[in-house]
Amino acid sequence: MIIEDRRQAEKVNALLHQYGPYIIGRMGLPYEKKQVNIISVVLDAPMDAISALSGKLGRLPGVSARAIYSKAERDKQGGQGD
Repeated sequence: MIIEDRRQAEKVNALLHQYGPYIIGRMGLPYEKKQVNIISVVLDAPMDAISALSGKLGRLPGVSARAIYSKAERDKQGGQGD
């Protein structure tokens, strides 16, 4: 996610805390030159939980969030690819 409004940090952290049991890791990069913070979060969670978190984060003003899903688990379970 990209945070352009630092005032949203408390709300972002509260949402991440709610999904804490699913979080494997998190890395934050302050990009002072552009006055933004970039945070990547890795989750091991059902797709609906990931989608819900991404949607909630993306609705915060000044926050952009996108989710990328691995096909690995679906492939192991015999799921369809694209």
